[in-house]
Amino acid sequence: MADFTHLHDFLQPLSKASLNEDQEFDIAQIGGITDLFEDGELPDLEAADIILLGVGENRGNGPGKKSTDAPDLIRSEFYKLFYWHKDVKIADLGNLQQGVSLGDTYAALRTVLGELLQLQKPVIILGGSHDLTLAQYQAYAKQEFVIEASIADALIDLQEESPIPATGFLMDMLTEQPNYIKHYNHIGFQSYFVHPRMLETLDKLRFDCYRLGKIRENLEEAEPVLRNTDLFSLDINIIKHTDAPANSLSPNGFSGEEACALSRYAGMSTQLSTYGIYGYNPAKDKDQLTAKQIAQMLWYFMDGRSVKNKEALLEERDAFWEFHIAFGDIDTVFLKSKKTGRWWMQLPGKDFVPCAYSDYLLASNNEIPERWLRHQERM
Repeated sequence: MADFTHLHDFLQPLSKASLNEDQEFDIAQIGGITDLFEDGELPDLEAADIILLGVGENRGNGPGKKSTDAPDLIRSEFYKLFYWHKDVKIADLGNLQQGVSLGDTYAALRTVLGELLQLQKPVIILGGSHDLTLAQYQAYAKQEFVIEASIADALIDLQEESPIPATGFLMDMLTEQPNYIKHYNHIGFQSYFVHPRMLETLDKLRFDCYRLGKIRENLEEAEPVLRNTDLFSLDINIIKHTDAPANSLSPNGFSGEEACALSRYAGMSTQLSTYGIYGYNPAKDKDQLTAKQIAQMLWYFMDGRSVKNKEALLEERDAFWEFHIAFGDIDTVFLKSKKTGRWWMQLPGKDFVPCAYSDYLLASNNEIPERWLRHQERM
């Protein structure tokens, strides 16, 4: 059993009572069953299915920005929700202590996540400014783990030499050497906010970018992307202002229900190990509606985790329907899970990769699915 007591130095404990206006949570509520860092004792991380970590660091949004109480406001709303998923246990490590400098906070987050990655359990980071994604990635790089990363953001934070880390961290993340990102996906960008050359650059690198409108046409297209993801980072600016009032970037975006669906897809992934939710500014919120929105996204992540626990391994072929398809000169196999309805397709090297029903339909009509081509290009 791994010893995590040394993490005490990086963390601030919580008080369940203070998160619920000095009242006890009902045992049927999530707060009633969550094992959290309280009274100096760390939760049982070995027994947990999901680990929560708050990081209120906000200096990455620019000079004069301070730490926020965003993680605790989200917790207060999340813990009030009812506990439906008896097979999913939660441990809450409290909040990361803010460093003297922003770089110190990065180093602390990198260290704590690096330790938690050993557990092979998803860690949900409640941020904080979006540049914390860089430290989230560096936790993998420090371990020399080669990963697939996905970011959901209305913007593409690739501004070179930006004085504000939150608008340029992606440049460091994708160009840092040595680099451990084998593939990158960008979900939900809004075209009018993005310089065309940014998209051209990412496309030349064979990275996949999904426009907001494209994903909203068929939200299930995002599920195979997140199924294959190790690191997922979400900026709440992807949610339209009416559903997340703290997002003042745009009146357009995903609906609250669609954001919950994306979170559920992330929970269903067997590969995902860190999920950061960033950009929540309580000062801009109204009636804590954005905190409630994020809390419900966490509930749906749990729901996805419960689905994931029921999924069979690909080797258990009796648990899948098997379809042999020929398109062009290519013979391949599609698998559909009898338990969850999810799809996989076989590449020429005989490996199976996540796909969507739409890929199967294209192949059935003798068309080569774009997802199949992109995988081939990267290989």
